[in-house]
Amino acid sequence: MKIYEAVERGKGIGKQLLKYGIEKFGIKEVTANEQNPQAVGFYKHMEFVTYKRTDYDEEGNPYPLLYMKIV
Repeated sequence: MKIYEAVERGKGIGKQLLKYGIEKFGIKEVTANEQNPQAVGFYKHMEFVTYKRTDYDEEGNPYPLLYMKIV
């Protein structure tokens, strides 16, 4: 864990940024690395649901991605 993550996590900054993106830019979909449960959990908490899964990322690396959209 990086130092800034430990200091800033849980303060609502990510939630504020995502809400701003949804409201101002119409963000409706995100992609999360399935191996990052904190990111996946955050997006689920923000009411995103998985609609697609791949075994590899966009560069062909073996990192499974979850494609999520807002409900």
